[in-house]
Amino acid sequence: MFDNILLTVDLSDPKSWEKALPQAVDMIRLSKGTLHILSVVPDMGTPLVEGFFPADYEKQATGRAAKALEKLVEREVPDDVKVKQHLKFGKIHREALKTIKKSNADLVVMGSEHPDSLREFLVGSNADRIVRRSPVSVLVVRA
Repeated sequence: MFDNILLTVDLSDPKSWEKALPQAVDMIRLSKGTLHILSVVPDMGTPLVEGFFPADYEKQATGRAAKALEKLVEREVPDDVKVKQHLKFGKIHREALKTIKKSNADLVVMGSEHPDSLREFLVGSNADRIVRRSPVSVLVVRA
């Protein structure tokens, strides 16, 4: 089946994992592989915006996110599942694509809300970018 499944989560939005996490757990249990859980702290996007944040924003944000990811894994991932946590800082889709390769993922599982047509047209979604560029299959679980 799958030796390495990568689950992407947004720590600020439980909808991003509430349905996707159980699906990933069920699949990884069948193969006794490793569940990789990735959360990305988004960067500011541009130097202009960056100027409005504290100098140590990245350190503070990743520190809080690391604690939240640890709590999520402890609370939601069963003890019999081998799990590895990944926390990144940057563009969500780019970090996910890098982690797919680094973790040797053979499947990506991600939650995604029903698309808003205007937002999709203007900026697209991270799920869409990952699906289009992923070198492996992606299971999108609707939130």
